[in-house]
Amino acid sequence: MGKSVKMQSLEFKNEGFLSNSRLGLQWNLQDCNFYPGGGLFASVSQMGNNENGGFKLPCADLLVKYVSLPEGFKILGMTEEEKGLVNKKKKSGLRLKIKISNPSLRRLISGGVAGAISRTAVAPLETIRTHLMVGSSGHSSTEVFHNIMKTEGWKGLFRGNFVNVIRVAPSKAIELFVYDTVNKNLSPKPGEQPRLPVPPSLVAGACAGVSSTLVTYPLELVKTRLTIQRDVYNGLLDAFVKILQEGGVGELYRGLTPSLIGVIPYAAANYCAYDTLRKVYRKIFKQERIGNIETLLIGSAAGAISSTATFPLEVARKHMQVGAVSGRQVYNNVLHALASILEQEGIQGLYKGLGPSCLKLVPAAGISFMCYEACKRILVEKEEDA
Repeated sequence: MGKSVKMQSLEFKNEGFLSNSRLGLQWNLQDCNFYPGGGLFASVSQMGNNENGGFKLPCADLLVKYVSLPEGFKILGMTEEEKGLVNKKKKSGLRLKIKISNPSLRRLISGGVAGAISRTAVAPLETIRTHLMVGSSGHSSTEVFHNIMKTEGWKGLFRGNFVNVIRVAPSKAIELFVYDTVNKNLSPKPGEQPRLPVPPSLVAGACAGVSSTLVTYPLELVKTRLTIQRDVYNGLLDAFVKILQEGGVGELYRGLTPSLIGVIPYAAANYCAYDTLRKVYRKIFKQERIGNIETLLIGSAAGAISSTATFPLEVARKHMQVGAVSGRQVYNNVLHALASILEQEGIQGLYKGLGPSCLKLVPAAGISFMCYEACKRILVEKEEDA
């Protein structure tokens, strides 16, 4: 006579067992292992009873690793630290971390990467701005753009960009390194009195601008000559040699004085505005960490403030760098250049090219700060650093 058998469904218990009181089945996932020869589905004869009367589940380690378990189901043998690591990975997602123990090297690499990316992104605007400042291809951004496209095509918009990256990458690396180092040393610790009557970021920014300019100025001059006198030089090395032959080493530093005079207020205002806006953001939103988009906007705003305030000095510097090209007037110093431009073209001459300049400098500053902060988060001292 047949007997009907009723099977009760398996239940999850808080102790971490799959059990059924009627059938006497009990799975302890801690004791589960892989049975060679049986693959993922071992035969019944291979799954022997353990001392508690249960049977082992094959490939439990794969189950634990790849299968999401219901809430309240506890896996024996998995420590709290391991579970916390799994939860952290689920929340944070994939994170790229590169271990570099030297903090100075981390800053230099971050600054170099930030400079290269930001300048390449705005290279066409830089080319248009340079032509507009010296009036070599038109008197408006649209006219300059059409003339470049007609004569050289898209390559013309990126002419001199390789030299620019070579110059900007080490320049930005030195600049951001000096700023970070000086700012941290001058900033008072919690509870201390301010060491300076002015914001530390103001002094740190000025030091950063002067340091980077002194080191990389010859490359900037060569880049400007390559952009304007495209038929005179055959490349970077040829430009260096011919400039040295024409005027010696001093020719490589033509216009250095207005550059230094211009970079001090620009860098000081730029970094001070950036630091101030970051502090305001933290105070308003009450959060310490600032995201990439927020950093981009803050850096762009800082670039707009500083570039507008110091633009006349930038115009004078470009005029002095070009020198006597195409019969242009040679200026004795920055005051002579400013006075001559003001006399010949009026106040608008000192701000010629401000529009494309801001279009180039504002996003460049934002991208640079964003890439710098992002790289600093990627390059960590220890592998477990956040």
